[in-house]
Amino acid sequence: MVVSVLKLFPLKTVLCPGGTLSLRVFEPRYLAMVSECLREKNGFGVLLIKEGREVGEAETFKIGTIAQIIDWDQGSDGLLGITVEGQQRFRLESVEKRNDGLYIGKLKRIAGELEVSVPDDYQFLVSLLKGLFDELGGHCQNFVKKYDDSSWVGYRLTEVLPLTLTAKQESLEMNDPLARLSFLTTYIRTGFK
Repeated sequence: MVVSVLKLFPLKTVLCPGGTLSLRVFEPRYLAMVSECLREKNGFGVLLIKEGREVGEAETFKIGTIAQIIDWDQGSDGLLGITVEGQQRFRLESVEKRNDGLYIGKLKRIAGELEVSVPDDYQFLVSLLKGLFDELGGHCQNFVKKYDDSSWVGYRLTEVLPLTLTAKQESLEMNDPLARLSFLTTYIRTGFK
């Protein structure tokens, strides 16, 4: 694994590979980050906050996802809106803070998961996901659906099911798509407890 250096955006959410996330950006450090990322055509790292807040100091989990900006707009309220797409997972090796408060991380990219068909035992998860997408509509209609890929199904369920943030992070950290489907099945069968 190659060590990379990326700007970091600690958030109270989990971004999965292939997922999208809309953000309103107003802090100067993140406005500068977005500007730099657009100019350099680079992504930034999204990490779930373990302790602290999105505004100010934050301690994060070590596994996150590289986010690529796919759209942006200036709102009537003057705030910058961006939409990002999750790319590759990474493990944070070290972090430092710039003078402007922006976190910069040294990270190792985690190899993408191999495409594994959804086994018969988990086909009910595909049906559940299709039903959730029909109910949610909107942005769920805009991406290519890969209902035969265990990794894709697991990540999309992680995003839309009413899991705790800790459970979403645990799902993100799994390296086996079938283990992720098993984990999500357990959550569903226990009523998300």
